[in-house]
Amino acid sequence: MKQLREKIASEGRVLSGEVLKVDSFLNHQIDPKLMQAIGEEFSRRFKNDGVTKILTIESSGIAPAAMAGLTMGIPVVFARKRASLTLTEGLISSEVKSFTKQTVNTISVSGDYVTADDTLLIIDDFLANGQAALGLLDISGQAGAKVAGIGIVIEKGFQNGGKLLREQGVRVESLAIIESLADGKVAFREESEVR
Repeated sequence: MKQLREKIASEGRVLSGEVLKVDSFLNHQIDPKLMQAIGEEFSRRFKNDGVTKILTIESSGIAPAAMAGLTMGIPVVFARKRASLTLTEGLISSEVKSFTKQTVNTISVSGDYVTADDTLLIIDDFLANGQAALGLLDISGQAGAKVAGIGIVIEKGFQNGGKLLREQGVRVESLAIIESLADGKVAFREESEVR
């Protein structure tokens, strides 16, 4: 997605060979026009897959998921990383290790909102080692829901998450794939190499 790649190139900051900081438009401050375009692109890619709900994880997945949900006219459910006083019964949970934060979280959704009647589109901001995606796939499986695929805003193609998911037969649609962050520079994988 050209608009996203341009934004990453102009505002993204390489902090190391593994970490790209995009908090000026994606995961702290949000660029609503870019999020709208991202939502429209996910909608375009999954429009013929019978998606009934979008499943994401708090917090950085919520903005792109909400815009995709708005465009597609379907609800968005987000897995919580923290316990809630109002969300205590009928929970479906999975453990997820965060690459960036180096923590393990138990993520949960209400079984009232993700069911065997659903066809889900999973959306997240980043794909690195695939742990968040695997956790959301686990929750989907526990609920008996079908998964149409996974939409990722930025995939770190030099880490194994995308390969791991694709080898399991999961459809992964990434809007920008980073090939390398070497020498403080963002190098993108070409669109023709994505699939």
